[in-house]
Amino acid sequence: MRALVLAGLAVGLGLSPACASDPIDGQIDGQNDVDQTGALYPRDGRRDLTADDRLRFPGAGVLWCRRPDGVPRKAAAAWLIGAPTLVMLNAHNFRNRQLETTRIVSDCYFQIGGRNYDFVADSLALGVARDAERLHITDDWALLRLVQAAEAPIQPLPEAPPDLTTGDLTLPVTMVSPGGHGNYRGDNSLETCSIRRVDPPTEGGTRRARHDCNDGYGGSGSGLFDEAGRMVAMQSASLSMNSRHAFDIEFHYGSALLIEGALLDALRTAAKAAAGAPR
Repeated sequence: MRALVLAGLAVGLGLSPACASDPIDGQIDGQNDVDQTGALYPRDGRRDLTADDRLRFPGAGVLWCRRPDGVPRKAAAAWLIGAPTLVMLNAHNFRNRQLETTRIVSDCYFQIGGRNYDFVADSLALGVARDAERLHITDDWALLRLVQAAEAPIQPLPEAPPDLTTGDLTLPVTMVSPGGHGNYRGDNSLETCSIRRVDPPTEGGTRRARHDCNDGYGGSGSGLFDEAGRMVAMQSASLSMNSRHAFDIEFHYGSALLIEGALLDALRTAAKAAAGAPR
């Protein structure tokens, strides 16, 4: 079994490339990542986000968390989606493979549009089932509520699940990484790349998308958008982050969870609740 390294706060996966339901593992701080200027693949098409990009892909924000010494550190991408108080991000920012708590919500905050927003401390909703014993790619999602509404454009909820067939395909996408990557020079990035395979549904009726987008520490939670600008998936992890070679559908690829199944249901429920909440 090869090691998958999460491109986010938990920075580690352990899963077999054959199965989307294999569990997430945890390591620390991208210690096996490629160097600061390297890419996972020979082609690196990443560039900095522009003002126009932020208009086209609204809701792009960053999760910041404080170290034990109290110093804030950029952790991962996060999305203001469906409501001005609703944030979507990866579960592995707060739980490891064994679902043990690695950080508490009150140690973190959401940054968007140059402003910081605190989370409601007890609002963390995880994608894992109540009887789950491990964290997987397809349940590596979490929702949080903000104490106050963010004054920033919101990523709209998908009207329907992605219309993607299970199996091999080539779907052009844009990977938007508001948190940047440890192996990219800028504070954020955008890259045109492709989803290359959609695995059968596993946890929560959700499917994993294997893609060839470059990734690095801080890149988890990045959004994958189709050519129409619809958000179809959220990045979870990349396989063999400590190596740089050509994309391989079995041994060197990125994993994102499609916005469908239990995740889409939870987003709709949370957005509806937020719309009815007093402000």
